[in-house]
Amino acid sequence: MDNYSVKKLSKLAGVSVRTLHLYDKMGLLKPSVRTEARYRLYGEKELLRLQQILFYRELDFPLKDILTLLDDPAFDLVQALEGHRKALLARKERINTLVGTIEKTLVTLKNNTMLQVEDLYEGIPREKMMAYRTEAMSKWGEGTILEVEDTLRSFSKQEMETLKTELNDITTRLAALMSGDPESDEVQQCIARRYQIILRLTGGKIALGKLEYFRKLAELYVADNRYTPVDGLPSKELALFLQKATEHYIKNQK
Repeated sequence: MDNYSVKKLSKLAGVSVRTLHLYDKMGLLKPSVRTEARYRLYGEKELLRLQQILFYRELDFPLKDILTLLDDPAFDLVQALEGHRKALLARKERINTLVGTIEKTLVTLKNNTMLQVEDLYEGIPREKMMAYRTEAMSKWGEGTILEVEDTLRSFSKQEMETLKTELNDITTRLAALMSGDPESDEVQQCIARRYQIILRLTGGKIALGKLEYFRKLAELYVADNRYTPVDGLPSKELALFLQKATEHYIKNQK
């Protein structure tokens, strides 16, 4: 069985020699062997105990409490490891959430052209914008709309303007093609690009499924032609054409 000196164990475990000396003094981690020259040597049992100490320290347990736990005759190593695993996974999830928040904040600080909620509905009077927003929340759920808005705010005004322009161009192109076959290659290319833009704008955070969301949008356009204008006026014909083209696109994705 290998024995580890204080220096070697310090390097292996990522703790200082001074910390190991403190653990020895407290009785928290005593070496398995003390040589005649008073050198401390640690074996496998001590390595496992040190692992437990470090896990509990990561979870902010005081050293005295760790000593009490590890010296308890009823202490179960396997049970302890399961507990550590569960606690560390929960901490990992919290850390990932915090990192995501920090990343969003950094984007905000680095980009002073960040979109506000009003910017997402630019060109629509405030009263009508609030009505649209409330209507969307009732259809898709408040959580979904807030997540989508949060994703949209990560774009700069220029990025948003570029995507909106491309969407409008696609709508114009589809209007020009709506007397033809909704299953044609040219129409389907427009629908495919439209799908990709919508996914990017929503961040792909669609609880009911991305393709199903895309289908529901097409159904919404048929029910409410405000979203499919031709020459500035709502068009039922374009909405129906878009729905047929969307259904064909979705069918070919499955």
